[in-house]
Amino acid sequence: MSKKINVGGQAVIEGVMMRSPKSLAIAVRKPNGEIVIKNDVWVSISDKVKILKKPFLRGFVILIESLINGISALTFSANQAIDESEEGEKEDRIHPLAMAMTIVTALGLGILLFVVLPHYLTMFVSKSSGGGYTVDSYMFHLIDGIIKIAVFILYVWGISLMSEIKRVFMYHGAEHKSIYAFEAGEELTVENARKYSTLHPRCGTSFILIVLLISIFIFSLIFPMLPKFPELPKYVRNIIYIFIKIPLMIPISGISYEIIKLSAKKRDNPILKMIMAPGLMMQKITTKEPTDDQLEVAITALKAALQTEESVASEAVAKEKSGERKETLKSQAAIKV
Repeated sequence: MSKKINVGGQAVIEGVMMRSPKSLAIAVRKPNGEIVIKNDVWVSISDKVKILKKPFLRGFVILIESLINGISALTFSANQAIDESEEGEKEDRIHPLAMAMTIVTALGLGILLFVVLPHYLTMFVSKSSGGGYTVDSYMFHLIDGIIKIAVFILYVWGISLMSEIKRVFMYHGAEHKSIYAFEAGEELTVENARKYSTLHPRCGTSFILIVLLISIFIFSLIFPMLPKFPELPKYVRNIIYIFIKIPLMIPISGISYEIIKLSAKKRDNPILKMIMAPGLMMQKITTKEPTDDQLEVAITALKAALQTEESVASEAVAKEKSGERKETLKSQAAIKV
């Protein structure tokens, strides 16, 4: 493509989802070895509500859209991984309602693991150590952040021991290698992608770690300025504090996204490299060296996304030229009159 675009993706069950600004493609290898592709035009909510494209707002939008698209892609891949039990059975075996419930459950589990649990564990640590740290102290949020990071690392390490997840992590590596080949301007082939690293600075793993680190500073800054609610029981105050933390994820994810985006542009900046280092280290768990078959699937998904992207761009140019011709004809008609 003549214009350089950003592409990203996600590993799914026996496949890869790739997303460009205007397209979303999923490639999955079925049990019989066939690669099946689902390729759609993608319209972000930020394309309709322009203000959501602004820096520090777009990060949260991308986070939510990535979650929804990711679960949708996982649903598609799970359907393809199931052997057809009846002739002519279609791909959508998982009901849309089940997918919606999965999204709600995933959000709830994320809030429980990374907001509620760390908050109460921090209170326990504070009480047990005799520190007496409260939510308006930096130490409370430092301990809270360390616990969040520990929970995240333990969770990722735990699921990495599952054989099915190991294969997903191999596809994750294939996704990164394919994107590196595209960013280098090389032809998208298995041979060209094979030589690249499985670690990528714009990976979601890095994004999550940056979010956890930024939350320490944002919470430390915001909570000392909030009311202390001394008239309320302690357990009620803690519930209020937890509900305050949830909407604060909007600016936290926004700041984190801008850091990730900047680090991708300025990869040699020593400060940004230091900030991104923990996320790249975590990717050594969440990505594995793929096989050539897995690289083929990732490249297929990327090519499909780019093909749709180019098609959408061509249609936009054609519409623009058509509009210009109509304006020219109107002007000529006006002159004749």
